[in-house]
Amino acid sequence: MARVYLEHVRKDFGSTQVVKDFTLEIKNEEFVVLVGPSGCGKTTTLRLIAGLEELTAGRIYIGDRLVNNVAPKDRDIAMVFQNYALYPHMNVFENMAFGLKLRGLPQREIEARVKSAAERLGIAHLLRRRPRELSGGQRQRVALGRAIVRQPQVFLMDEPLSNLDARLRMDMRAELARLHRELKATIVYVTHDQVEAMTMGDRIVVMKDGVIQQVATPREVYERPANVFVAGFIGSPPMNFLSAEVQEGRILSFAGGRAQLVLAEEQAALLAGRKRVILGVRPEDVRAEPDFVAAHADTTLKAIVEVVEPLGAETLVHFRLDGTGLVARLGATTTFRAGERVRLALVRERLHFFDAETEKALR
Repeated sequence: MARVYLEHVRKDFGSTQVVKDFTLEIKNEEFVVLVGPSGCGKTTTLRLIAGLEELTAGRIYIGDRLVNNVAPKDRDIAMVFQNYALYPHMNVFENMAFGLKLRGLPQREIEARVKSAAERLGIAHLLRRRPRELSGGQRQRVALGRAIVRQPQVFLMDEPLSNLDARLRMDMRAELARLHRELKATIVYVTHDQVEAMTMGDRIVVMKDGVIQQVATPREVYERPANVFVAGFIGSPPMNFLSAEVQEGRILSFAGGRAQLVLAEEQAALLAGRKRVILGVRPEDVRAEPDFVAAHADTTLKAIVEVVEPLGAETLVHFRLDGTGLVARLGATTTFRAGERVRLALVRERLHFFDAETEKALR
């Protein structure tokens, strides 16, 4: 396996810059996920690494080799696509072996590699079946097996799970994480699904409009987002954002001035000299238990219940604070009803603050 290094990479389509000054080092054996909304440039970046798109500017290294002018077939990479791209007239064995035959490997080695990969993926009993005889999950395993037998330096995966149902996606996420540990592979994975990014990546690269917004571990991206976009994109439900005014140094006023909370000393010092900020609150940091609310009078809010969404293990409740929305992740036993007036409290030490103009996180 090998590291991948992108240095000031740019890709233009006509007058439109799709990838802008992209610099990133992906370490040897690292699982890195490029995540962002549709049109953010993540798939284009992956195709640039693969050599399927021509660079406008910058350099790409695989290992220590500059690959700007190296053909895709000579980059020693393997791609797994969203649509599987299996040959319908070939059986599973032939699909997995096809690339090895093109490279002229001995038949004995081809059979050994295909058998090993098939056993690892649990599809050894399917080797004589055609793609039309397989389920979606089985087809995806065949596509993964075809990549594994190549024994490439780098695996590139473009939304490989998006065509699967929710249960299969969950199973395949675990399967890919296990394969990464076993193969000790360098993997660059593209997805728009922040759950996939959070559960599989060693590091996440959050992109917007062709620009890297943040590169960090899943925990750091969630707990210390770099800006409002990252905070709102990573997390389900997303972070709540409230426009707030800083008053008297220690008071934060929001929801049209009808809600206030007292800042801790370090928070007041962080916001010193500012008049307006964006307050960020994760849904799980909105609490409604009577004992908690009673013990945190300095962060208590009055709200009206709008929508209650029971999800089994938890309940999502949508509140209204004088025209401002607020979503809370509460316990399964929550009994709130629409229209009910309630008191809530925020977990003060877990509040986030962002600059009102740049939307960058304040540390």
